[in-house]
Amino acid sequence: MSFELDLHVKRIEAAQCPDVVVAQIDPKKLKRKQSVNISISGCQPAPEGYSPTLQWQQQQVVQFSAVRQSVNKHRNHWKSQQLDSNVTMPKSEDEEGWKKFCLGERLYAEGAIGPSTNESPGIDYVQIGFPPLLSIVSRMNQATVTSVLEYLSNWFGERDFTPELGRWFYALLACLEKPLLPEAHSLIRQLARRCSEVRLLVGSKDDERVPALNLLICLVSRYFDQRDLADEPS
Repeated sequence: MSFELDLHVKRIEAAQCPDVVVAQIDPKKLKRKQSVNISISGCQPAPEGYSPTLQWQQQQVVQFSAVRQSVNKHRNHWKSQQLDSNVTMPKSEDEEGWKKFCLGERLYAEGAIGPSTNESPGIDYVQIGFPPLLSIVSRMNQATVTSVLEYLSNWFGERDFTPELGRWFYALLACLEKPLLPEAHSLIRQLARRCSEVRLLVGSKDDERVPALNLLICLVSRYFDQRDLADEPS
């Protein structure tokens, strides 16, 4: 998957680093009030031929678990790395700032009517969005991870799926600590349901969005134990 690439590359680089001690986040320090209504409704069933096999789903869970372990193991190392001069992370409560940061000014301005394309050979991350590099996501505490997940879920709730969204959803899920806080629990279920809704609108099972949407549904349902949302194996 294209949006797994950033984390997998950093995971390989991190394997060469010494072990570090992972700082524990105290849930009591989270600022956001936990007043959450958790929906029990399930996902939309996959159209004929769109559902992944059980073996594929199990493989994704194993790979995702390894990514999470690597992120946690080397969090302090990547957190200590200096960010490039053009990287200015928004404050946790800055919803519009995070949307622009993750998705890019161009996609934000266009409203993500459809899958984005890279028209310019040059890389301008302000325009195309910053990828979820470990040097960035390692600086995000659980309150910020949950907030950004909420911001991007709100965006996705009214728009199409894009590679930029996929990369960030994967990274944010990799950074979510278990056991999940109630708000995070509600958000990932909302994410999986939205993925299943968008999948219904995809005209071909060969569309590149299908495996990406399947992956997010798989991780929410099978790694985070929301089994009522899981796809029935094809």
